[in-house]
Amino acid sequence: MQAQIYVRVFMNDFIIPLDSLSAGNTKYSWQVGKAFFDSFENSEILDADLSAEVSVEKSGKYLGIDCLVKGQVTVLCDRCLEELQLPVEENILLSVKYGEDDAADQMEGEREIYWIPRDSAELDMSQVIYDYVCLSLPMQRHHADGECNPETVKYLGNPEVEELKNDEKMEADNPFAALKGLFD
Repeated sequence: MQAQIYVRVFMNDFIIPLDSLSAGNTKYSWQVGKAFFDSFENSEILDADLSAEVSVEKSGKYLGIDCLVKGQVTVLCDRCLEELQLPVEENILLSVKYGEDDAADQMEGEREIYWIPRDSAELDMSQVIYDYVCLSLPMQRHHADGECNPETVKYLGNPEVEELKNDEKMEADNPFAALKGLFD
C-alpha cells in the first residue's frame, strides 16, 4: 500500500521538494491570484482566481505530476476595453526526468516530459502553471455578442457591414471586374 500525503500550501511558493518526497502520492494545493501574474510582469491578466491542485506520484525513478488549474482570469475585452472574465480549466500532465533536454523526446504517452538538472532538490511549478494558463486563453478575447459596453460599441460600427463595404470597394477597384460575366 502506497502512502498518500496531502499538503495544503497557502503561501505563493509553488515548490515541490524532490529530495524529501516519499514514495507514493503527495498532493499540493495552491491559490493563484493577481500577485502571481504580477510577478511575471504580465499586464494582460488584470486579476485571477485560480486553484492549482497537484498530485505528485513517485515510484522509483519515475516522477509523474498531475496538475489541475481551474478558475477564472480577468482580462480586457478586445472590442470595448471593459473587463472580461474568462474561465480556465487546464489539466497538466508531466513526466519529470533528470538530465539534459532531449529535443527528440518531448512526450511520454499523453504526458509532456519536463527536464530538470540532475542536482535539482526541488521543482518550481510556477513557470509551468503560468505558461499553461496563458496558453489556454483565446487569441481574441471579447464579450459574447450584445454584452460589450454599448457606449463603446456605437463608435465601432458593425463589422459585418464594414466587411461588405470593403468587398464592394475591392470589386469596384478591380480592373478585371468588367470580364466577370464574359463567359456566362
